[in-house]
Amino acid sequence: MRAWLLLSAVLCYLAGIAWSRSSLLSEKGLVYGKIGHPVKIYVKLHQNSPVLVCMDSQRASKETVDPTYLWIGPNEKTLTGNNRISITKTGRLILKDFLELLSGLYTCTFSYKTVKAETQEETIVKKRYDFMVFVNLFTPGWRGACNESDDCEDATNHNILKARDRIEEFFHSQADILYHRFNKTLPAMHFVNHSFHVVRVDSCRPGFGKNEGLHSNCASCCVVCSPGTFSPDIDVTCQICISVRVYGAKSCP
Repeated sequence: MRAWLLLSAVLCYLAGIAWSRSSLLSEKGLVYGKIGHPVKIYVKLHQNSPVLVCMDSQRASKETVDPTYLWIGPNEKTLTGNNRISITKTGRLILKDFLELLSGLYTCTFSYKTVKAETQEETIVKKRYDFMVFVNLFTPGWRGACNESDDCEDATNHNILKARDRIEEFFHSQADILYHRFNKTLPAMHFVNHSFHVVRVDSCRPGFGKNEGLHSNCASCCVVCSPGTFSPDIDVTCQICISVRVYGAKSCP
């Protein structure tokens, strides 16, 4: 029965992974800013972010005169387009192949003109939008395991339960074969119905952890450890270390 125990452990581990979920404040694939409220975004490791829009949803439905957009990254430098960053002329930002160290605060300043009808006087209006972007860990190869499903968690959970049912069916058939077809001198195999269970095992990989207070809208996610914290093992908690100044730290200097 050692093989059964080993496979059971693997399924338990996968079940722990499957519960990880990203939480996005999005609308039709777009994430709008909110005045005075940072919008938290969770991006899976090595995947592209959703489209971050440098305006709020109300402003997007109105006509805008001479709009300009300025994006600032976590290093407080102006963002420009490259192989990891895509910025459109309409102020939409996509972060590509996202990594731990790219996590942090992304700020956009949206400027436009308003014109008074009576005097034709022009006024420049500036609005700032903050996006906190974090890596949300998911196991390598998750896309293949999910068959490109829109909801990888549901797809993975379905696959795990399907595997459990097949293993249970296998032991039923083996017990039947040993009992009816082999020499009665062989010991019979008995399988107790509903004795095989899939158990959730909660863990994250080093540099990641779960924090319901900081990530209340993604409490079950393994999110990259923030500056000031680190995680050296597969525990689910990022430990405090004031000397850490980067995201995803695995040790305390």
